[in-house]
Amino acid sequence: MTQHAGAEREPAIIAVHAVLRRGDQVLLGLRQGTGWSDGHWHLPSGHVERESSLAALVRETWEELGVIVDPAATRLVHVLHFWGAPSRLNLFFEVGAWDGEPVNAEPDKCAAVGWFDLDRLPPMTVAYAAQGLARYRQGIAYSDFGFAPERVR
Repeated sequence: MTQHAGAEREPAIIAVHAVLRRGDQVLLGLRQGTGWSDGHWHLPSGHVERESSLAALVRETWEELGVIVDPAATRLVHVLHFWGAPSRLNLFFEVGAWDGEPVNAEPDKCAAVGWFDLDRLPPMTVAYAAQGLARYRQGIAYSDFGFAPERVR
């Protein structure tokens, strides 16, 4: 494929999001002390750091919740492209099984963890995470967030 004259390649950060469910509920954490979306509920998540996306998911769920995830028990359920500088490609993985009881393993970054109904998320949920969860519930594989209409071709 040939790149168009003047076109720039998009440098994107890859992030993983763990969708842990108990029936119709999903586990969220209340962010604090990070400088980004503090005071908002968000899925356990993090950036891929020179590792596979599944390795990042396993690492992040351990770091944030103290649970062990078997990559074979995960399923990619949604991809969300978030516009920013740089943009982010967010991969939402449903975690079908894990070992251990989820706890707040990063109290310096998370004030609390809690289970919430998928169809009634807290009002202060990170907007793109709420969109990703809504599309997941609808069975929609891809969405984007924050793109102005003039940027979309």
